[in-house]
Amino acid sequence: MNAVILTVGDEILIGQITNTNAAWLGERLGLAGVTVARMETVGDDEPAIRRALGRALEEAELVVVTGGLGPTHDDVTVSAVAEGFGRAVAFRPELMEEVEAKFAARGLVPLAAHRAFAEVPEGFEVLPNPKGMAPGLWGARDDGRLVAVLPGVPYEMKAIVEDHVLPRLRDRVDGGVVLHKTLLTVGEGETALAERLGALSDGLGEGVTLAFLPGLGMVRLRLTVRGSDRVAAQAQLDAGADRLRHALGDLVFGEDDETLEGVVGEGLAARGLTLAVAESCTGGAVAARLTSAPGASRYFVGGIVAYDNAVKRDALGVEAATLQAHGAVSEPVARQLAAGARAALGTDLAVATTGVAGPTGGTPEKPVGTVWLGYADAAGTHAVRLRFTPDRAVNIALSTTAALNLLRRQLLRRDRQG
Repeated sequence: MNAVILTVGDEILIGQITNTNAAWLGERLGLAGVTVARMETVGDDEPAIRRALGRALEEAELVVVTGGLGPTHDDVTVSAVAEGFGRAVAFRPELMEEVEAKFAARGLVPLAAHRAFAEVPEGFEVLPNPKGMAPGLWGARDDGRLVAVLPGVPYEMKAIVEDHVLPRLRDRVDGGVVLHKTLLTVGEGETALAERLGALSDGLGEGVTLAFLPGLGMVRLRLTVRGSDRVAAQAQLDAGADRLRHALGDLVFGEDDETLEGVVGEGLAARGLTLAVAESCTGGAVAARLTSAPGASRYFVGGIVAYDNAVKRDALGVEAATLQAHGAVSEPVARQLAAGARAALGTDLAVATTGVAGPTGGTPEKPVGTVWLGYADAAGTHAVRLRFTPDRAVNIALSTTAALNLLRRQLLRRDRQG
């Protein structure tokens, strides 16, 4: 089966939001054995949506539409799809009852405009939305070509796809299996990883392909196997992943949907260790990443954002003479920040960040993008100097990832030392 993904929304065309829905759908459809032939974005214009839908249905067996299912005047996807299929839009009382019940659960009463959530093209199957108000829709043309119409809100769209769309597709798709596994790496860039792997990149086994997917401070390595037998394909995939892990060692921190903060957190919890953070240039971003992982209270005690030097001195015990002699962005201050956080919060470990995030504040000796990370445990302290970019947001993101990776590597070092 091949597919076209059609995204609706003026906000995407003018760059107000990033179209993450299309990327996520492309990946999920591929895992289900569906080949995505094309992606298209159109604005909140009924004729434009109708024309795009018509083009898509001429070239693909499946069209997945996201966006434009809300109750406002610019949400015209339902009427466009109905007209494109030659169907009338019908009011479904049972859907309105569900809308009323959802509002009542929040102590609210729906407005007249919310009636739109109960209006669907005749002959379309309703796909329940467990996360929001607008249901998904599933329809078929007389020639058997399919359309799935989904909300544009990502977490609502994903829930409907996982619960209702993918099971329907798996029942229809024939002709083999497509399996993916993604290894997650941190600490080296895409080019360095490719050089490290060398010929192995093209020698992971018959039918196994490798793609490099770089991000801020991390690179995902996606392995794909296509075959006719699921068991054999899975064996090929696992063997390819094992070869990559062996070649890259500690650069691999997880796979698929794991996160660096989750892996670090589980590592701390498994070892019974507690953690504190002291942050200057990252402004709380390290703590935010750590506490985004479920169960973070098992190991994360707290953090201190010590942006001003007075806070570094008074809250974390950084020596005034050290600040005077070396400046806030320096190895000794990074060490003292980590040691001070560990002492102040009574934890086993601590990590600290201090740097010149930019775009101003740099000097010839400490240009924008200079960052020091500090680490402290019962054995003492040490610090790592890094150089990043002229971009503030990028520097904060890279520093946060580097701090988490420093913690991960320290946990591995402790294991090796016994």
